[in-house]
Amino acid sequence: MKNTIGQNVSLTIFGESHGDSIGAVIDGLAPGIAVDEEFIKNQLSLRRPVGSISTPRVEADNFRIISGVFEGRTTGTPICIVIPNENTKSKDYSEIRSKARPGHADFTAYEKYHGFEDYRGGGHFSGRITAGIVAAGAIAISALNKKGIYIGTHISRCANISDASFTDYKTDILSLNKKQFAVIDDTVAEKMQNEIVKAKSEGDSVGGVLETAIIGMPQGVGEPWFDSIESLLSHALFGIPAIKGVEFGGGFALADMLGSGANDSFYVDGDTVKTKTNNNGGINGGITNGMPVIFRCAVKPTPTISKTQQTVDFIKTENTELIAGGRHDPCIVHRARVVVDSITALVLCDILSGRFGTDWLAD
Repeated sequence: MKNTIGQNVSLTIFGESHGDSIGAVIDGLAPGIAVDEEFIKNQLSLRRPVGSISTPRVEADNFRIISGVFEGRTTGTPICIVIPNENTKSKDYSEIRSKARPGHADFTAYEKYHGFEDYRGGGHFSGRITAGIVAAGAIAISALNKKGIYIGTHISRCANISDASFTDYKTDILSLNKKQFAVIDDTVAEKMQNEIVKAKSEGDSVGGVLETAIIGMPQGVGEPWFDSIESLLSHALFGIPAIKGVEFGGGFALADMLGSGANDSFYVDGDTVKTKTNNNGGINGGITNGMPVIFRCAVKPTPTISKTQQTVDFIKTENTELIAGGRHDPCIVHRARVVVDSITALVLCDILSGRFGTDWLAD
């Protein structure tokens, strides 16, 4: 299994949904970076389930940093963060062990690992594992903020209800990062949540689109071709469970535009080169141009639903039906946004350390 990403600053994730613990290891961060454990707690709280629009499984996420931090700062050695699983109900899964839950990795995991995988709660494939990413990402976010680089994600669309677009990027980002349900236009939050509750009452689930903005990235960061900013971010983002699409700037809408409309005209503002539009999402040729880096992630509806579904028993090799048990979310879009911010921050730390040197991120 490949559970590590990053060349200069790497992230390794470990654990299973119903195992003893989950966690993450960050390697390559500069020594001397401040580690704010209260901020880590706050970031984990943004991922935590909330009320009727989330799963009843609520974990305290009482993390421990067991290496790599001394007297509140990074030492430059691997940082290991461990988060215990304290609220599991494995019996819900033992009863459907051989049934492939549609949309889940039960069947493919069984085929790859020959039945030795921990299937409980989705095992290593569970969204539960993202708690480790969020804890690690909090350290990366703090380091980037001190360099004037900010990341923010809002629920652009959920259950076919759309949020407003980014306008004043820094103001919007700072506001979003304090919200449990991250929308720019607060009037749409209740509408989205009502649709989530409605789907839940019907035994169903909903998905949505997350839009992310990165501001403060220096110009000229990135590589052409295979290590482009888009390539490295997409690689990491697709590692998040439920993300099935990523687009940058105008994305797929550019396919329906003329070149005269899609091109971003350059101009000089003081001593800075900018573009009048941002259809390319702040990236040209895989390299940052100084404009906000903009991308969107498509988040599929939660695959575990209460409706009867057709499936197979992959051990008996026969057709069957499934009514899923266990505790699950009717929507994970609002919880996934802090995961997107976190993995984005870790990728940026990796890229920037490669461009400017490891110590560039140090305080």
